Amino acid sequence: MNNGKNGLQLVVVGSIGIDTIETPMARQERILGGSASYACAAASFFSGVGMVGVVGTDFPDKCRALYRHFNLDLQGLQTAPGETFRWSGVYEANMDNRRTLSTELNVFADFSPNLPEVYRDVPFLFLANISPALQERVLDQVKSPRFVLMDTMDLWINIARDDLLRVIRRVDMLTVNESEARLLTGEHGLIKAARKLLTMGPKHILVKKGEHGSILFYDDHIFLMPAFPLENVWDPTGAGDTFAGGFMGSLAAEGTVTEASIRRAMMYGSILASFGVEEFSLDRLEKLDAPSIEKRAGLFREMIRLN
Repeated sequence: MNNGKNGLQLVVVGSIGIDTIETPMARQERILGGSASYACAAASFFSGVGMVGVVGTDFPDKCRALYRHFNLDLQGLQTAPGETFRWSGVYEANMDNRRTLSTELNVFADFSPNLPEVYRDVPFLFLANISPALQERVLDQVKSPRFVLMDTMDLWINIARDDLLRVIRRVDMLTVNESEARLLTGEHGLIKAARKLLTMGPKHILVKKGEHGSILFYDDHIFLMPAFPLENVWDPTGAGDTFAGGFMGSLAAEGTVTEASIRRAMMYGSILASFGVEEFSLDRLEKLDAPSIEKRAGLFREMIRLN
């Protein structure tokens, strides 16, 4: 773990937003959000990270300062005339279901990711949940990435399926939740769905199961990674992106893609996600340090030890 001091090894492309969120614990207004924010912050504890996204001219200076706190490379962060993407939502008591109150795309509606030249040779790439057309635009700009992880959602499965399938063929790992896996494949059984996804191009399928962890499918293998158990969850927003950031940061830090490095990366993804949900936005990650991560990793290893 190096807190981003090994040079630029990872690029993250995703959304950046200003959120208003209400959970059973509290309500927070106009806080930093977006998939790129969560993923980059989590990855920064392991590797140098370049951020690709767009904000408006109203984007708060304190948010840029927070990005600098995580030592993020911001050459790929665009500033466009207008307002930053905004989202507001309310979580139900179980924290699993949430209701979107408003979505204002603003400058994100015209976002066209353009990678700085230095980003195009970076070996690890995370395509967070943006339209498949934009994900494909990024893939057309990178030269020969060692490992590409992509996320998606039911919206793109429903309205941009052909574009989505074309991008899926070009990545190393696809991450989806259970309902997305079923929607994309037409298979109700999760194992059958995952096996069908593997025939679409990726070598690895990572199924997100929220508080129950994640499942990795590759070749004829299945690997289970539990979530780190928590007594209190304050805000689950961005948990999947925090997991992905921790995962990709760990993988980039090792520099090699093996069965063992992927499994370790899943563990660190779970650990970073567990920290992230303990407070709103990036507040918990901002106070986090490497010793705390390793301490929780030790506890986690003890929890899942078999002998």
